[in-house]
Amino acid sequence: MAVPLIDFGRQHDYLRRDMEKAISLVIEHGRFILGPEVKRLEQEIAALCGVKHGVAVASGTDALLLALDACGVRGGDEVIVPDFSFFSTAGVVSRLGATPVFVDIEPDTYNIDPDLIEKAITDRTKAIMPVHLFGQCADMDRIMAIAQKHNLPVVEDAAQAIGAEYNGRAAGSMGDYGCFSFYPTKNLGAAGDAGIIVTDKDENAERLRMLRVHGQSGKYEHSMIGYNSRLDTMQAALLLIKLPHLRTWSEQRIEHAARYDEAFADVPSIVTPVVKDYTTFHIYNQYTLASPKRDAILAGLQEAEIGYCVYYPIPFHKQPCFASLGYKPNQLPVAARAAEEVFSIAVYPELTDEEQQEVIETISRLARG
Repeated sequence: MAVPLIDFGRQHDYLRRDMEKAISLVIEHGRFILGPEVKRLEQEIAALCGVKHGVAVASGTDALLLALDACGVRGGDEVIVPDFSFFSTAGVVSRLGATPVFVDIEPDTYNIDPDLIEKAITDRTKAIMPVHLFGQCADMDRIMAIAQKHNLPVVEDAAQAIGAEYNGRAAGSMGDYGCFSFYPTKNLGAAGDAGIIVTDKDENAERLRMLRVHGQSGKYEHSMIGYNSRLDTMQAALLLIKLPHLRTWSEQRIEHAARYDEAFADVPSIVTPVVKDYTTFHIYNQYTLASPKRDAILAGLQEAEIGYCVYYPIPFHKQPCFASLGYKPNQLPVAARAAEEVFSIAVYPELTDEEQQEVIETISRLARG
């Protein structure tokens, strides 16, 4: 039985009528950029996160870029980031002319290791940007304590963690800025690129709203150099249809993850995800295994038509575009090992019991082979 890594059609089939109606309403009122649905989405995401403001932007990458810009990151500055994440995490730092400083990760959560952050701080450090990878928050209490000690802003890269919780607090609500992506594969996915930044501070929100419209403070008056990063109203309308289902979808992912955990508990050469005590809600944007036999397992999965993906096969310190930063190949060993061993499998809400059993049986057979 072939099992896709993700199947958008299943989710959209039962929402299709509501989605089509939402699109029709946008066509009728004609406010295609920053229309009323955008404002409503901003309010509802802010409420979900327990903060005052949401500022919708064109993508999750832009969310990170504008948040760092709002922190005052400029050429010559440094921003601390984990070595293991999607490229945007480091790329936006360089785009602002600053230098990403790569910190190794925890071997079990794959999130930034708080024990290593303070050692990476210099007099050029302008911000810390932890990533809540695969749907589990980084250890934010420890990270915030370090940031406050050194008077540094924190930008949460929560692109994969919409609705996740850390000690009862929502992802994105703990730092100065929380950045989310609505890329189609996310737990809350748009029909294209879309993102949002949340913040509890009025002045932060005001700056972000100017930055997303070319730095405009009044009609044709520009107080700063900004960006063209306005969210399409169509995307907001579709996200509003999906948002009420988000918690249920995440709970279904948790159920799938629990079944995988139990099935793989005694399978040799397979390491299942670790959920920390501080994690009150892990949303499993991905269900990620690790194995020293990964390549052989993936070859078998491909032959069996079982969907998988490797996030992320090259850590930042080994990326060609960052070669000039001078990192040694083995300088960040935990991230390097993760890049060689991790792979993610189907965990989307609509995955059937029969499909999941096929995944379990195939991986178990390959790992024991």
